[in-house]
Order: sequence, then structure tokens, then C-alpha cells
Amino acid sequence: MTVLEGIILGIVQGLTEFLPVSSSGHIELGKAILGVAPEENMAFTVAVHGATVLSTMAVFWREILRLLQGLLRLEWNRETRYIVQILVSMLPVGLVGLLLKDQLELLFAGSVLMVGCMLLHTALLLVCAHFAPKGGGGGLRLSRGEPTLASSLIMGLGQALAVVPGLSRSGTTISLGLLSGVSSSAATEFSFLMVLPPIIGMNLLELLGGDFTAGSISAMPLLAGSIAAFVSGYIACRWMLHLVRRGKLLWFALYCAAAGSVAIIYGL
Repeated sequence: MTVLEGIILGIVQGLTEFLPVSSSGHIELGKAILGVAPEENMAFTVAVHGATVLSTMAVFWREILRLLQGLLRLEWNRETRYIVQILVSMLPVGLVGLLLKDQLELLFAGSVLMVGCMLLHTALLLVCAHFAPKGGGGGLRLSRGEPTLASSLIMGLGQALAVVPGLSRSGTTISLGLLSGVSSSAATEFSFLMVLPPIIGMNLLELLGGDFTAGSISAMPLLAGSIAAFVSGYIACRWMLHLVRRGKLLWFALYCAAAGSVAIIYGL
């Protein structure tokens, strides 16, 4: 992998991690187009995912600090309840990760055709979310604006499904939150915060597993890709918060439909 390829893939990861267009699907497409060697994938994937975690924390540092301060009070309060909801949202993706991770990676690795199909599914879900009642209390009426245990679990199920490349994690979780009656701003914030523990845990497992090929990727492309992912991720996260509040999901649905169609044609 060259430095330029690292920067390109880092920007793709950073932008698509937060925009509802599937980061994993676009990374797979980017690697296929650039011809990145498979043995370079693991180290780079861990690095850019770590960079987007840092960009999320940079955007939401006040909210994260408030949650930690509320937790340290050792009492049941709004912050403690929110943390419990995040833990509930982690249950589905934790089970999928433990039971099906290897099988899913084997099934979907390098499958551009499958990525295209999942992008079309993402487009359909975004269309449904676009026409859901706005402002909280709509959709399935499980929430009245703020996340509940029920809506948190549903968003967690969406996060578990989004381990499939091409099915957007943020698009799926935000859409399911809106369809469950969570307001757009609350669904977006919860979607971005709920992913932090699973990604951190996944990266730690990958690092502890030691499944890396020595010297498979040099330091400069890795560093360049990580910086690009952090900067583009920070910009995309703040932009996404603005767009969802203004109800602009339909544009992403059109993009996913177009990208999915191109991927299917490319993969045939």
C-alpha cells in the first residue's frame, strides 16, 4: 500500500463511517479498485477504525465527560440510564461478533456483488426513515423523542446486522431509531456513541489475537491513513449531525442506490 492509497482509504473510512452509506462497503470497494493486498487489510482496518473512534470522541467529548461524571456519582440518574441503554444496544452485536464473526468475514470478504446488494438495502431503509413521522413519538411509538431500552435494543439489532459489508451501520441504527420514535438529534447522537464500546472492543481483540503479517504494511501509509480517517471522520460526524436534523436522509438513499447499482454491475 502506498501513502496515497492509505490517504484515499483513510478519507473513505472517515467519511463513510458517519455518513449513512456503509464504511465497510466502501472500504471493500476501494480496496478492490486500488488492488490492496489482503495481508495489508487487518493492520490498516484496525488503525483507521481507531482513528474514527478518536474523531467521535473529539466531537462528543462533552457528552462523554457528562456521562462519566454521572456514572461516578454512583446513583440512578439520566446519565446512568443512558449508559445502561448503550450496554443494552451492545448485546446483539456482541452475540453476532462472538458466534458469527468469522463466518460472516469468510462469506462477504471481497464480495463486491454482495456489497452492492446491501447498499440497495441501506437505500430502502433510509427511504423508510425519511418518511417516518419526525420529532419523536412516531414510527413504532416505542419512544417519545429520547431513546428507551426498547428502542436501544432495536438500534442494537441494526448495529449487529450492519456487520455485513454494504449495510450502513449509522444509516441502519439512525433509521431504526427514527422508526422507533426517537427524535432525529437523539437518534444520531445515540448511534454515534453506541458504536464506541464495540469498535474499541473489536480493535482490542484484533490486537490481542495478533493476526498480523509482519511488515505487511509500512508505517507511513498506516499513519497517513489514520490521520486522514481522523480528520475526515471529525468533519463527517459534525456534518451528519447537521444533515439529520434537517431531514436530508433521502439524498443518502439516492446515493446508496446509485453506488449499489454500480457495485452490482462491477461485481457481475
